[in-house]
Amino acid sequence: MKRIVSAIAFCAALFLVVPAAASPETDEADVRSVLQSYSAAVQNLDGASASPLFTTDARIFEQGGDEGTWSVYLKEHLGPEFGEFKSFKFTDYAATVAIEGDLAIASETYRYTIELKEGAEPIIRLGAATSVLRRTAEGWKIIQYHSSSRKPPG
Repeated sequence: MKRIVSAIAFCAALFLVVPAAASPETDEADVRSVLQSYSAAVQNLDGASASPLFTTDARIFEQGGDEGTWSVYLKEHLGPEFGEFKSFKFTDYAATVAIEGDLAIASETYRYTIELKEGAEPIIRLGAATSVLRRTAEGWKIIQYHSSSRKPPG
């Protein structure tokens, strides 16, 4: 009898300590929310609001180059670019998300238009991005991000 009580107590403790896994639909919605929050930060030219979406050691790759960690990318690349932009708008957005345990792989395609402060012609590009996210105690966070772009045909 003592063994049965101990086993029940152990199982009850596990139930209280181990969080229930989210449903696949909830996980996908949460990952899409992170992606949408990043897109919103870019469109708002606000890198600081994107920082909580990335792990501290997240790696960024862009246009065939390793940009370093998120903080380096923000400080040395994205932040200075934002200073030159009047606006940044995404359109024609599509994304796929695959959940594999505590990892998620997302692929995005889009068109973007950048207007510069100095009044040059708008920059219009087709873009694609791949993100790897990890489930953390604070929610899903980007651990690796790769993007590339090209001029649209025509």
